[in-house]
Amino acid sequence: IRVSVTERCNFRCAYCMPNTPLDIGDESQDVPLESVLNFIKVAINEGVKKIRITGGEPLLRTKIVEFIAEICKIAPNIDIALTTNAFLLAPIAQSLKNAGLKRINISLDSLKDENIKCISKRNGLDKILQGIEAAHKAGLRIKLNMVPLKGINANEIVDILEYGIRLGVMVRFIE
Repeated sequence: IRVSVTERCNFRCAYCMPNTPLDIGDESQDVPLESVLNFIKVAINEGVKKIRITGGEPLLRTKIVEFIAEICKIAPNIDIALTTNAFLLAPIAQSLKNAGLKRINISLDSLKDENIKCISKRNGLDKILQGIEAAHKAGLRIKLNMVPLKGINANEIVDILEYGIRLGVMVRFIE
């Protein structure tokens, strides 16, 4: 199952939330993680074996590491994945792995600062790359997702693919 833990995001990507105001709100607007956990318990009891944590940006949830650890307490062999823009990932990548996260999908739409700024409305390339490196070092299985946009980053498809090959991770191009 896919479980969105927040609608909030710290990016305003051209292909996702281009017209949403930059004010990301606060966590009090999100469904409490305890309620989400109760739903996940039911899903696991009904036979769910894989869970993908999504958003918005799930790393905006302050207790995301503890949330994943709680899921693993319920079902130690559960396959948990998370989808993120990696902006907030570097400081908690190892903690996420230790909590039981197995896989992570990371949006990487460019290797150029100006293109990241154009696409996401954030100056975030350095933090994204640090997040990817931290996830790699932590031993998480990584998939990189790129959305090629004509006239912006479509000329970087090979660069992103080569970056993925250097890291030994899968790269997916999303239309």
